[in-house]
Amino acid sequence: MLTRFWTVPPIVCYCLASILMTVVNKFVVSGQQFNMTFLLLCIQSTVSVLCVVSAKRMGVISFRDFDARDAKMWFPVSFMLVSVIYTGSKSLQYLSIPVYTIFKNLTIILIAYGEVIWFGGRVSGLTFGSFILMVLSSVIAAWADIGDALTVDDPAVAESLGMLATMRGVVTNLNIGYFWMFMNCAASATYVLSMRKRIKATGFSDWDTMFYNNLLSIPVLAAFSIVAENWGSENLSANFPEATRNFLLFAIAFSGAAAVAISYTTAWCIRATSSTTYSMVGALNKLPVAASGLIFFGDAVTFGSVSAIGVGFFAGLVYAIAKSNQKKAENAAMSQTGVIPLTRKP
Repeated sequence: MLTRFWTVPPIVCYCLASILMTVVNKFVVSGQQFNMTFLLLCIQSTVSVLCVVSAKRMGVISFRDFDARDAKMWFPVSFMLVSVIYTGSKSLQYLSIPVYTIFKNLTIILIAYGEVIWFGGRVSGLTFGSFILMVLSSVIAAWADIGDALTVDDPAVAESLGMLATMRGVVTNLNIGYFWMFMNCAASATYVLSMRKRIKATGFSDWDTMFYNNLLSIPVLAAFSIVAENWGSENLSANFPEATRNFLLFAIAFSGAAAVAISYTTAWCIRATSSTTYSMVGALNKLPVAASGLIFFGDAVTFGSVSAIGVGFFAGLVYAIAKSNQKKAENAAMSQTGVIPLTRKP
């Protein structure tokens, strides 16, 4: 009973960190005038590096010291991470949190088939069934999102704005949002698959990975911000209004610290439970993350949006069960062939 109790805190902390990260990022980028995404990500990465270095000096965590050879090998992975975070921030700027969360499931499909191609992975029938549900939930979410966005309750407003022009503007924004969302799914899958290869080559731990990812991304993000973004005083004032500037900067710094919290709670959750339990928690966590958009940002609560969240939630559960069954089958096959995995007693 006591053992079960100690598995609750890491699960709860992981869920809270994921929700906080998504909600804070949505708050930061949802401003109509915000267009300095590279600067935002640069600040977040800097805060993350400062957090892990401080934790290392206090003896809370440990990771290897900076090495130029390791940095050279890891830089392509870090560059891919920049593209993942940037496309994710841009998609959050145009899409609601429920739609963003549901469409992130498509990344799982790309990763699974990438592992089949490059690592000899396998997709079982139950896993394929979960993929169909993921695609279905995304279709429902997109359909509901477009329908809700095109609904104008006040006829006078519709007439004054011009219904056709309004519809064109809404569809254009949604198209941009879905473009960034699909780019994010492709970038995320490429990042995960390339990181798996590099981890084998470098022998990085979780904290090594986080340290190098964030440290190497800082100069890339800073360079892109200087080259591609408008640093004029007028644009800076529009992105960081004086009335909310301090709170906005605090939110950006907080999101950088939340990224560290997600990495730590992920490792804590796997260590305290198991990888199967962690997968199940990740599937269950999509429901409160999607619901946070309905609660904090007033996203429309309709039959379509709720149905999409429900189907996506069920798809995540089916996927977690499929992966658990696949792991058990692999262990059974290893036992039959006489190959006994080496384990270390605590």
